[in-house]
Amino acid sequence: MIVLETKKLTRAYGGVVAVSEVDFQVKDGLITGLIGPNGAGKTTLFNNMTGLDTPTSGQVFYNGEEITNKSAHRICRLGIARTFQNIRLFKELSVLENVMVGLHFKTGKDPLKGRLKAAVDSYLHVRTEYDATHEKAMKWLEFFGLSEFADELARNLPYGHQRELEIARALATDPQILFLDEPAAGMNPSETESLMNTIRRIRDLGVTVVLIEHDMKLVMNICDTITVLNYGRNIAQGTPEEIRNNEQVIEAYLGKEEE
Repeated sequence: MIVLETKKLTRAYGGVVAVSEVDFQVKDGLITGLIGPNGAGKTTLFNNMTGLDTPTSGQVFYNGEEITNKSAHRICRLGIARTFQNIRLFKELSVLENVMVGLHFKTGKDPLKGRLKAAVDSYLHVRTEYDATHEKAMKWLEFFGLSEFADELARNLPYGHQRELEIARALATDPQILFLDEPAAGMNPSETESLMNTIRRIRDLGVTVVLIEHDMKLVMNICDTITVLNYGRNIAQGTPEEIRNNEQVIEAYLGKEEE
């Protein structure tokens, strides 16, 4: 079942077209890869699907509902969370507090009703709510093997653990779809291997994963389906094997030999 799709999505910045009439689909329960050379429009497409940017034209649909032009926080409350190329943790908060922020963020699908209810509940049941949030946050830290760092400032974590913490915070919002923007960037081979296992475990929780990644070993090993962008256009979509042998994809990455 298709849970997220774009139809002829275009994003232009003046005369520069970063994404051009892209049709992109995400199927429920799968790991979908979005790849392409630098400057192909991958992050721009991510941003337009998750509310950080606004398409020039085209549409975005989530579970059959159009979400084009909705704000990022509303899209997150609907069930779409993401991470970023550059880590965006609250570095002066503790590891535990970073995850608790994610838990506090999604208080209900109706933001006004959810916030009001949360405010009343907080006033009446402060300690109970805190304990429940603390317990859920600790479970996410345990999932990533970070529970021993719960009271450490986020900025003091090693780089690989900071990446994991950002994913944990995103998962704390209880998403149906998790977008990962270059999650393996800056990681060594051992950390990348661990990340691959983590992404599979996230998928096994029932979370649909969409990722941008330049590490082809990671993409080919964990993705069920892959979409390739080049110069802002969707040039191929298929299984890892189909993408590996696609002439247009090979040309996009390696170039075409002169006649």
